[in-house]
Amino acid sequence: MEKLFEGIKDIGDWKTVEKISKGWSSDSKYLIHTKNNDRLLLRISDIKQYDAKKKEYEIIQKYAKLGFHMSLPVDFGICNSGQNTYMMLTWVEGSDLEEILSNLPEREQYRLGREAGEILKKIHSIRFDEKDIPTETKKAKKLMQLSRYEESQVRVTGDETAINYVKKNIDLIWRQKPVYMHGDFHPGNLIYMKDGAIGVIDFNRWEAGDPYEEFYKLESFGIEHSIPYCIGQIDAYFNDIIPDEFWKALAVYVAHASLYSIKWAEKFGQNDVDAMTARCWQAFDDYDNFQTYIPKWYADRYQKWQMRIS
Repeated sequence: MEKLFEGIKDIGDWKTVEKISKGWSSDSKYLIHTKNNDRLLLRISDIKQYDAKKKEYEIIQKYAKLGFHMSLPVDFGICNSGQNTYMMLTWVEGSDLEEILSNLPEREQYRLGREAGEILKKIHSIRFDEKDIPTETKKAKKLMQLSRYEESQVRVTGDETAINYVKKNIDLIWRQKPVYMHGDFHPGNLIYMKDGAIGVIDFNRWEAGDPYEEFYKLESFGIEHSIPYCIGQIDAYFNDIIPDEFWKALAVYVAHASLYSIKWAEKFGQNDVDAMTARCWQAFDDYDNFQTYIPKWYADRYQKWQMRIS
């Protein structure tokens, strides 16, 4: 283990090292306790990922200038005799938002959703470097992934409507100017801090692309914890005036993800396949088998929920 850390700056200041197993990232993650009682997050990757990780660190440096609570960049370099690259970030103190959301009052859930929406808006506001402009959209990739699902052994009954919906409406996505995205923005990657503010972590899935794609994980990983939060995130991002084109694009992303996520989960085992299948059924219900493009949890429950907190 010690050899793995060779070459990392200020290693002499460490007191303890604790391996972190949570998450689906290929990075090895560690919680570092320093002799000064600071806590840091260490991410270690294979040296083959050096260029990608260097770019990730540069993007995190951009995000760090936006003024919200997040894992701030500390150091980046090579370790373990050149076999690995490392990234050191500050540790965001608090509780995983997804673990406590449902226990909070609905007003607080909605407030946190609005705060998250404002943060996401800031992330998407960064001036875009020309060299980072995508040379192509992800339409072809989405259709290829859909084909992989169609050819798989994990298809769900009655999936044809969702499959056809994606194929028919694929041109509704990638109509917005590209932005720098967090890439995995949902309550599982947000921290509820002691002062009630939100802290943002895990930027390793950042990408340059369609800002509307950032929202489909509300259906996948948000509504099961808090519908008021999800409503708040959308409301604040759009200053309470949500364009129709957003809902139409989001429905395509949700239809695609509800199916392909089942195929994607195969490598993690049956429990994850079952969990993604359950989320797929929920999406089918929320979108009335994609006969509508505004989900029930927003369209039907929005007014009822607003009446409860008014």
